[in-house]
Amino acid sequence: MTAIQPIPFLLNPMPHASSDAPIGVFDSGVGGLSIAQEIAQHLPNERILYYADTAHVPYGARSDQEIRQLTAQAIEWLYRQGCKIAVVACNTASAFSLDYLREHYGERFPIVGLVPALKPAVIQTQSKVVAVLATPATFRGQLIKDVVMKFAEPAGVKVLAVTSLELVPFVESGQQMSQGCLSVLEEILQPVVTQGADFLVLGCTHYPFLKHAIRQVFGEKLRLIDSGQAVARQTAYILIKNRLLCDKISHNITRIECYVSGNNAIELTLVLKHLLPEQLTWTIRNLDDITLK
Repeated sequence: MTAIQPIPFLLNPMPHASSDAPIGVFDSGVGGLSIAQEIAQHLPNERILYYADTAHVPYGARSDQEIRQLTAQAIEWLYRQGCKIAVVACNTASAFSLDYLREHYGERFPIVGLVPALKPAVIQTQSKVVAVLATPATFRGQLIKDVVMKFAEPAGVKVLAVTSLELVPFVESGQQMSQGCLSVLEEILQPVVTQGADFLVLGCTHYPFLKHAIRQVFGEKLRLIDSGQAVARQTAYILIKNRLLCDKISHNITRIECYVSGNNAIELTLVLKHLLPEQLTWTIRNLDDITLK
C-alpha cells in the first residue's frame, strides 16, 4: 500500500469558486452516496463530485492518524478539482478531521461534516433508551461523546453503542439483503431491542442502505434515523450564505460524478444501479483514469 502523507499547507490557494462549481462529497466508499442523493434531491440544480476512497475502505478499524491523513488527501483532491464546498460524508472521518480541515482551508472552502443524529432520537424516544449503530472509530471520536453529553444525559436517555466491522463490506459489494447481512444485523441489534431501545440512529453513511434489511429483521420495533436530510439542509444554508447556490436550471447535467481510488469502477457500477434511484443520473470512473488538476 502506498505510504500516506499529510497534505501540505497551501502556498497558492485556489481562486474562490463560482456558483456553478460542483459540490464535493467524500466517503471511504459508496456509503456517502446516501448523503449525496439527499443533497441532489434537496438542491436539484447542483452537480456533485463524489470521491470514494475504495482503496482504503473501510475506515472503521484504522488508526486515528491514518483516518485524518486519508480524509485530508480526499478533501484536498476535491478542492483541487474546483469544488465550492466539501461534505465529509463519513461519520468516522468527521470524528477525527473536521477541526483540522476547517482550520486548514478557512472560509475560502467550507467543510460540512457529520454527527450521528442522536438529538432527534433523544427528543422522540418513549422508552428513554436509544441505540447508535456506528463504527468503533466513530465512538472513539469526540463528536459523538459531545452529543451524548449535551442531549442524552440531561434528558435521562440511555444510549447503547452498537458496532460492527462486517456491515460496510456488505453494502460495498451490494449484498445488503443477503442472508449473511441479515444474520449479522439480527445478532448485533437484538440485544438493544431486548434492552428496550425504540430508536436506532444510523451513525455511518453506509447504514441508510441497510434500512430495508433492518426492517425485514425487526419490523417496526426500531425507528430508524440518519443524518442525510440534515446535512443536505446545512449544505444549502452554507451555499446560500456564501452566495454560491446554483440558480441555473439544467435538465441535461450528470447529477453525480463518482471517482474511486481503488480502480474498481466496473465492479461498483452494478452496485450503484441498486443503491441510487433511477431518476438520478450518475457516472463512475477510476481515479487513475483521469488527469488530476
